[in-house]
Amino acid sequence: MNDIFSHCRDGNLVAVKVWLDNTENDLNQGDDHLFSPLHWACREGHMHIVEILLNRGARINAANMGDDTPLHNAAQMGHFEILKKIIKYNADVNAINEHGNTPLHYACFGQHAACAEELVTNGATVGICNKFGQSSVSKARPMLARKLTEMAASLGQDLNQIAYNQNVWKGTTRTRAKNETLHHENVELTKLNLKGKIASTHSGETWRGRWGQQEIVAKILKVRDITSRKMREFHEEYLRLRIFSHPNVLPVMGIVNSPKNLATISGYVMGGSLYHVLHESTVTVDHSRAVLFATDIANGMSFLHSLEPIIPRLHINSKHIMIEDGMQCKINMADVKFSFQEPNKLHNTAWMAPEALQRKHENINRKSADMWSFSILLWEMVTREVPFSDLSNMECGMQIALEGMRVSIPPGISPHICKLMKICMNEDPTKRPKFDMILPILQKMKN
Repeated sequence: MNDIFSHCRDGNLVAVKVWLDNTENDLNQGDDHLFSPLHWACREGHMHIVEILLNRGARINAANMGDDTPLHNAAQMGHFEILKKIIKYNADVNAINEHGNTPLHYACFGQHAACAEELVTNGATVGICNKFGQSSVSKARPMLARKLTEMAASLGQDLNQIAYNQNVWKGTTRTRAKNETLHHENVELTKLNLKGKIASTHSGETWRGRWGQQEIVAKILKVRDITSRKMREFHEEYLRLRIFSHPNVLPVMGIVNSPKNLATISGYVMGGSLYHVLHESTVTVDHSRAVLFATDIANGMSFLHSLEPIIPRLHINSKHIMIEDGMQCKINMADVKFSFQEPNKLHNTAWMAPEALQRKHENINRKSADMWSFSILLWEMVTREVPFSDLSNMECGMQIALEGMRVSIPPGISPHICKLMKICMNEDPTKRPKFDMILPILQKMKN
């Protein structure tokens, strides 16, 4: 059976790399029992594959049909180094499966002392009981049980037993591995079980819903007169937005393509947009967080710019960046404009480069224009202000394009961020850097 799950079970690193390099392949998909590739790599003990999956954005707390996470698998099999690695990636040490067992239960069942000690050191609670009333230490050999109990006490844990309570111990970090049959489909709108409208913009209405077992967002496009030609163009252009292979890109999973509705389908993202986080939430975005966000965005854009041909009509701004689990930024492919959507209108002009407002789309250097937009994102993150919020979209575009209006960098900004902004906002598009050039700079700022 020549598939990604077999490659991960067998430890075939070359085949895994080849599979991941296909942008349409989703490394968070599940097999018939919703074991993700990371589940299998952790279960079989293939550290080299675990590392590449984590680096590509594998969901660390994905659950299979039995609610086991990859950490359950590593603990059950006693793979100590893998267990340490995925804990560093914020694996939930107290995740429970359908039987109420935590990773610590499995480590104790198998008498994997090193794994059990590592789990307790990192916050695993020794008193959690499964459905059968068994705590993890109750199944360990006496010597290991005493050591774990002493460790827990020294770390300030309450040693009393905690009765099984599914609702308490299943945290918000849990996600289902996705059934691969959900992807690459044209579905009927009625099958999406839409629950409520999230937003309404110039390009369409965004609704939250459910497709199979997955929480999704459907963006119903505002299109006048859906013709067979538009339906054909919609399908052809959507195919380039199925980018499942990069941790900083949010793919379009499927579409609704009918004479009544055109809609894109994406995974639901808990954190909302970067715009929401910066301007409508109470989340703190300090210098360190801004640099992490910027690094994620630059990573995603560097990847998108490596594609040939480059994806057209993608204009980055904070409304098109989504914040997923662990505060990770993802560039939303559902926000790419289709060719038949208002071809002569520009929106969100505050983030656009002067030349992008002055010339036709095909006559600008897209990579340079995107770098200008990135510099505005940097400004937005460090100031927590909306650029040119006092102007209408048209006024803003006209003044940037024709009157030389630019954002002003306030005092007190980190000199490193300030210098990077100025480099990325060079008036000469040919002198702006590429995203792969600024990534090392951002990496140094993180240290």
